[in-house]
Parts: sequence; structure tokens; C-alpha cells
Amino acid sequence: MLKKIKPYILPVIIALSALSVSASAAFYSITGLSKLFAGASLAVIIMASSLEVAKLVIASLLYQYWDKLNMLLKVYLTIAITVLILITSAGIYGFLSSAYQDTANKSSIIDQHVLALETKKQSYIDIKNGYLKDKESVSKSTSELRSALSKGTILQSVDRKGNLITQESKGNRKAFEKQLGTSTQTEDKLNSKIDIINDSIFSIESKILDIKTNNTIASELGPLKYLANLTGYSMDKIINWLLLIIIFVFDPLAISLVIAANFAFNQIEKYGDDISDWDDTLLDGLDEEPIPDIVEETPPAESPEILKMREMLNRPDISGYRKNRIIQQLSSENLTKEY
Repeated sequence: MLKKIKPYILPVIIALSALSVSASAAFYSITGLSKLFAGASLAVIIMASSLEVAKLVIASLLYQYWDKLNMLLKVYLTIAITVLILITSAGIYGFLSSAYQDTANKSSIIDQHVLALETKKQSYIDIKNGYLKDKESVSKSTSELRSALSKGTILQSVDRKGNLITQESKGNRKAFEKQLGTSTQTEDKLNSKIDIINDSIFSIESKILDIKTNNTIASELGPLKYLANLTGYSMDKIINWLLLIIIFVFDPLAISLVIAANFAFNQIEKYGDDISDWDDTLLDGLDEEPIPDIVEETPPAESPEILKMREMLNRPDISGYRKNRIIQQLSSENLTKEY
């Protein structure tokens, strides 16, 4: 059983590979074309499916009957299969580019969200910097007022006799104390506002971190971003090159495998009746039985009487009656020949 199946293993594998690649190409192409013509997607699916099947049939037809087809039909079918390959490639390009665009759009939305949060964070930082400058000014004023109060408020004047009179000004001290209280309250308010700003900045940073951590889109586009940074080209240009490479390999490979499957099965049909013409590797493991030598048997020697009767039959002057008697005699001996 294995001896009979063995020649079919590789052709069947080639055929299955051809069908799998062709089916994948057909699926991507039909889906892509239906998205391009979304207004009549069902009609496009039916049309594209029939064209995909026809493409495989044409490839097999051209291989099997190339020598028998007339030139006009061969030229037309060759052009038709080339155009169908281009249509399939366009459908695959549309499908893959649409899938990439969906992912890129989601990534763009997330990037814009992060950018908005970064902008809001920067505005809070600017407000915080303003508060810090105000606080620095208020702190400096507070420090000066406290220094003045610690030294005391002294007023100096000259009397009528020309003597220098030094006395403490209670009114000025009260004014300084009032200013110091106001300055301290302002500083406390600024500290409270800075704390609120810091909490807001921390909250925004946490949101940005959560978005970047839970972003599965970034992991999907990670290799493309790495290539973009490595090559200096945009992700759109890199993905365009990649898609062109895929479509130039995908459908032509499917057609090539279909032709290869036809060739492999033809080899089985060609050499199936005479297995000796196959490659010697196909005969590995076969049990060969020795062919017995054919020995030709030597007929027994005839007696002199029979030889004499045969010579008499060849004589032209023998009578018919005598000839019949000799033939009857030879017939009884099972030695009759046609004369």
C-alpha cells in the first residue's frame, strides 16, 4: 500500500500548499475589493470569487494544453491571468493597508490624547512657576519685615537746642506687624495653591502612564516605530514598502504552486505504467524478487521413419492418396505440420 501511495505524497503536498496560498490570497483580495466598493459589497464578493476560481483554472489550462491551444487564445488567456493577478494584488493591498490604517488611526487618537494631557500638564507647570515666583517675592518681603521688627522701629529727631532725640515709633511697628501678617497669609495661600497644582500634575502624569502602559496598539506598531527610528523614514512609507513586497510574492506564488502541482501529477501519469523510468530513489525499500532464467526446451529427436515420411510429403510426384495416408500416420504420432 505504501509503495503505491509514495509517488503521490509530494504532488499532494504541493497541491495543498497551492490551495492554501490561493485561498488566503483570494480571501484577502475579495475582502479588500469589497471594502473598496462598499456600496455593492455582495456583488463584488461574488464577482471576485468567480474570478479567483477562473484564475486557477486558466493557469492549469495553459500548462496542460499550451501546445494544443491556438496562438490568439494563448495570448488572451495569458493577458487575462496577468490582469487577474494585478487585481488580486490590488485587493490584498487594499485589505492590508486598511487594517494598518485602522491600527494607525487608533494609535493617532491615543497619541493625541497623551499630547492633550501633556499640554494640560505644561499649563499647570507654568502656573506653578508663577506661584513660585510670587512666593519667592512674598518670602523675601516677609523676611525683611521680620528683620525690621526684630531691630525695632527707631525715630531720630533734633530739638531746639540742637540735641539728637531718639525714640521708638509705635505707629510704625503696628504697620510693620500688619504688613507681616498680610504677607504671611499670602505666603500660606500660595503654598496651598502650589500643593493643589502639584496634585493636578501628579494626576495627569498617572493618566499618561496608564495610557502608555495599557496601550496594546503601541505594542502592535512597536516594530514599525523601531524601523522608522532606525531608517529615518515614516511608518507610512515603511508599511507601503512591506505591502508591496507581500503582494508581489503572494499571488504569483499561488499561481506558480498550481503549475507545479500540475507538473507533479503529470509525472505520475507519465511514468506510472513504467516505474523503471522513475528516479531510483522511488524504488528504495521495494522488495525485488529474482527473475527465473528462461530455459528453452529442446524438442526430442524424431525417428528415421518419421523423417522419411516427412521427406516423402515434400516430393512433388507423390499421389494424393499416398500423401493422405502419410498425414494420417503422422497425426497419430501428434507430429502433424501444416503443408
